Formats: sequence, structure tokens, C-alpha cells
Amino acid sequence: MCNERGSVLIVTIVKKGWGDEVIKASRKAGAHGGTILFGRGTGIHENKSILGLMIEPEKEIVLTIAESNIADRIQNSIIKAINLNEPGMGIGFVVSLDKVFGICHPFYEMKRSEKEFKL
Repeated sequence: MCNERGSVLIVTIVKKGWGDEVIKASRKAGAHGGTILFGRGTGIHENKSILGLMIEPEKEIVLTIAESNIADRIQNSIIKAINLNEPGMGIGFVVSLDKVFGICHPFYEMKRSEKEFKL
């Protein structure tokens, strides 16, 4: 496990097809990548029907783990890239993580480069 600098999980839920734009914006702001999951949503902007049958809109849920010191930069990049503050575009939130395991390589690389820089 590694979480020396403090990590967060940035969760962004958007319409189907927008997940890749979220990943691009995240990476541009310093994230190392992300995971896209698929789901269904029922927000106030998705109450549509065809012939009386409700349509359940498909969503993409983007999960991005990042260091807490760049979380605001990533969040702002996502908001700007996909106009997330506009009604019906999606929602995002940040969750603090106590422990992170299995992806320690970015943290290890940063720690190693800091040591090399100090030499």
C-alpha cells in the first residue's frame, strides 16, 4: 500500500460517449489515466419516453485516482472540457482515499525522481 502524499478518487458521471473527453482532460491536468465504467442514470434531465416507454439513459462513470495536490486542477480541467456546470451534462465529486494499493508505480516514480533531483 502507498499513500504518502494523500490520494483522492475523482468520480465523473457523464452521458455515454463523453468518458474519453473526461480522460483527456484529466491527463492534460496531470492525472496518469482513469477507468471508464458503464451504467444507467435517472436524473431530472433524463425523463424521456418513446411511445410511453421510459428510456433509461446510458452513462459513463470515470474513476480517476490522483494526488490530492492536483485534484482541483484535474477537476477544473474536466469542468472546462465538457461544460460540466451546464444542466444535464453530468456530475462529479471527489472522495479522499485512506489507502491505495496496486497502483503504487506513479508514486514510486515521483519519489525516485525527487531523490535523483536532490543528489
